[in-house]
Amino acid sequence: MGSHPYWYFEKYEGDVDDALQTLREREFNAGRYNPVIPFPNFPPGPNSPSPGAQHLSIDEIMEDAAEDGTRSILDLDHVSDYPDFCAVAPLDDDVLQNLYGTTQPTRAMIEQNMDFLEDVERGQGVYIILYEDGQPNEVFFAGYSFD
Repeated sequence: MGSHPYWYFEKYEGDVDDALQTLREREFNAGRYNPVIPFPNFPPGPNSPSPGAQHLSIDEIMEDAAEDGTRSILDLDHVSDYPDFCAVAPLDDDVLQNLYGTTQPTRAMIEQNMDFLEDVERGQGVYIILYEDGQPNEVFFAGYSFD
C-alpha cells in the first residue's frame, strides 16, 4: 500500500521527550490513529475528528494495527540521538541550514517546506525545535508509517 507521512506541532516546554509523550497521550485519547481513523488528516487541530480511544492501551493498538502501524505519532515511542526504528531523532543541523538558512526555523518555514520528509525511513521520525522571536516555542514531530 505504501507508507504515509504524519506531522504535529506541540508546545515546547524544554524537554522533547515530555512533549512527545504528551502528544502521544493526547492522540491516543482522541482516537486519532489507525484502525479507528484509518487515514487521519495532518496536522490535527481543534476541529479534527476525535472519536476517543477505542483501545485500552497503545500496546493494544500496535497489536491491532499490525504491520500497518497506527499511521500516527503513536508509532514513535522514544527520542533518540540518531534515526532509529520507532523513535524521533533531531533533524540534522546541516539539513536545517540547507533548507531554511538557519538552525532555528519558524513554524511558517516548516509549513512551507517539508522536503526533509523524503529522507525519513518507514517507522521512523524526526523532530525540530521551532522558534518564535528567537526563542524555542514548539516542537515539530514528523514520521512515516510502517505501511
